[in-house]
Amino acid sequence: MKFKELTTALFILLLLGGAAFLWLSPSGLQPAPAVTVTTLEGKEVSLASLRDRPVLVTFWATTCPGCIKEIPHLVDLYRELGPQGLEIVAIAMAYDPPEQVRELARQKQLPYIVALDTDGSAAQAFGEVKLTPTSFLLDPQGHIVQQKLGEMDMTQLRARILEMLAQKGDHA
Repeated sequence: MKFKELTTALFILLLLGGAAFLWLSPSGLQPAPAVTVTTLEGKEVSLASLRDRPVLVTFWATTCPGCIKEIPHLVDLYRELGPQGLEIVAIAMAYDPPEQVRELARQKQLPYIVALDTDGSAAQAFGEVKLTPTSFLLDPQGHIVQQKLGEMDMTQLRARILEMLAQKGDHA
């Protein structure tokens, strides 16, 4: 009986290890969905057009306290790392009234891309996002390297983005 338990445990460990390897290895990273969003200014932006730079995609709502709390940190992050190549795409949830999104973006003077997901297709493409904030960090090749439900650890996020920007500079 012990041999069978040991064999089963070893099999599960190997299976988990293989899954972790596929998820964490560059070739096993999940590509970001082919999404095109409409900005508050009415411009169409596809995630594919933002390749070759790190991109933070964050789903948010004007009624979400955690989202509002993150805004100043995202603004600071964008002002610091945007000139080096970081792009931020803040996608307002379909249930958020567009005029409310426009007003908040104006009040907070958001310097990054703010888009409306009026039909919910972007949230659906990213795995049925329903809760906010939900954020996805994409590497310059367009792979999802981090996903976070809830407020992000800005120190850790900044370090990860700086790492990507340094690697990008090494390959330039």
